[in-house]
Amino acid sequence: MKKFNGLLVLSMTAFVLAACGGDTTTEEPDTSTSEESTEENTTEETDASAVEEGQVFTLEELSEYNGQDGNPAYVAVDGVVYDVSDIGAWEGGEHFGGVMAGADNSEKISASPHGSSVLENLPIVGTLE
Repeated sequence: MKKFNGLLVLSMTAFVLAACGGDTTTEEPDTSTSEESTEENTTEETDASAVEEGQVFTLEELSEYNGQDGNPAYVAVDGVVYDVSDIGAWEGGEHFGGVMAGADNSEKISASPHGSSVLENLPIVGTLE
């Protein structure tokens, strides 16, 4: 019976350690260099400069980027033109509710359930004139 109690205590101890993680290794300190941080900042600056240096579209030019017949799908929101070609919800240039690529969708995006937050990670290809 003592052996059984000993095994029971040992099993319970192992269970508690496993449940708590039981890992005694320490987390490695952050060794990122300022160069890596600068690289991240450069990416953010590149996105911002893409607006400044990217193509300037008229509404007529933007309409060609409707996601149909092999064309990329671009949408303009608040003067910025985004590439939504690789977004499944824009397949064929059409989004939910009949919203179409190749157009200024500023009002529609602000009225949408997701708002403009979905634009944050999209490629910026230019501005709308």
